[in-house]
Amino acid sequence: MKRSFYVDQILPFVDKGIVKVFTGIRRCGKSNIMAMVRDVLIEKGIPSSQIVEANFESKALDFVKSLDSSVEYVKSRAEAVGGRRLYLLFDEVQELEGWEKLIASLLVDFDVDIYITGSNAKLLSGELATYLGGRYVEIHVFPLSFGEALEWRRVENPDVSAHDVFLRYVREGGMPFIFDAKIQGTPAMVYLTDVFGSVVVKDIAKRHKIRDIDLLEKILVYLVSEVGHLFSASSVQKYLKHEKRSISLETMYNYLKYAEEACLILPLRRNDLIGKRLLSSQEKIYVVDHGFREALLGRNQASIDQVLENIVAVDLIRRGYSVTVGMVGAKEVDFVAEKDGDKMYVQVAYLMPTEDIREREFSALELIPDNYPKYVLTMDEIDFSRNGIRHLRIEEFLLGHI
Repeated sequence: MKRSFYVDQILPFVDKGIVKVFTGIRRCGKSNIMAMVRDVLIEKGIPSSQIVEANFESKALDFVKSLDSSVEYVKSRAEAVGGRRLYLLFDEVQELEGWEKLIASLLVDFDVDIYITGSNAKLLSGELATYLGGRYVEIHVFPLSFGEALEWRRVENPDVSAHDVFLRYVREGGMPFIFDAKIQGTPAMVYLTDVFGSVVVKDIAKRHKIRDIDLLEKILVYLVSEVGHLFSASSVQKYLKHEKRSISLETMYNYLKYAEEACLILPLRRNDLIGKRLLSSQEKIYVVDHGFREALLGRNQASIDQVLENIVAVDLIRRGYSVTVGMVGAKEVDFVAEKDGDKMYVQVAYLMPTEDIREREFSALELIPDNYPKYVLTMDEIDFSRNGIRHLRIEEFLLGHI
């Protein structure tokens, strides 16, 4: 499937003198998007001899093992094409120590158009900012959105309903391999568990030299179980005490930072909508793919409110919104989403069968003193819109019907 949402973002930067960076969690589809970029280049008439592809996790490619060998290889390819522009597509480039110096050097010394992927957003953006002085653009890649999942399922079965796809999406999430390999149930859960373990070991523990991997994993699993709830250091410590383990506050917050850098979790700060200030204490944490929660805990349907909230949070961030959790006095607005001077407020719930629940979901939005769009998203079939606040089915909102 062509993930045009991401490919379209990169097209304006083709042949421009900046590095194009794809970041995102391991196995979310960055390599395939890179392959789509290659296909776009070929469609534009670029000969394959001018396209250099390399996966820096590969053990079979000698030239990716050091800075010098990488430079020499690019030099030889440049000479082979008579000095014409090379298009460098480097996958998981952060695996090479000193990669940032390599990219900066190639950009200066050769006529190149550079595209790179990596599984550590902080590492890539931070180091490139240092060495390239802003000459890069970052595209953050997420697992499949519901819209992409529906598109993929309809390639297999054109008659499948959006609702049936959504119910499966709630359980299994959007990691592309599950769709590509046509697996579901236990095999899908085994795959997701393995990916989660790989992120923990390779992208967090190995990179930050963490020896107690069991403790790290316990904390991350706990965070995944608590998506949509206010994060509390004391609750984590209480949970660990029950597990007969302990951790310092500094170490725990370091683990959270590492998990965010590895694109596993998405912390959202709280926003006082009346006082118009970000609150310094407490935040909510979401996981980049809710399928991990089902694989690790097996409770997505039992905790449907949390999972639906997680799906909407990730979708808003994927769309490019800056997202916070709103506070109106003691009442909470699930999401305040801002982009390009526009804003919207979003509440998420499973169902609103009673007036009390409807009052809870609508009342916080009714207290916000501005006229930006306000939405309540549920899985109800009945439209409960009121006082200018639109009530939509979650599936409609995720498909862009707003």
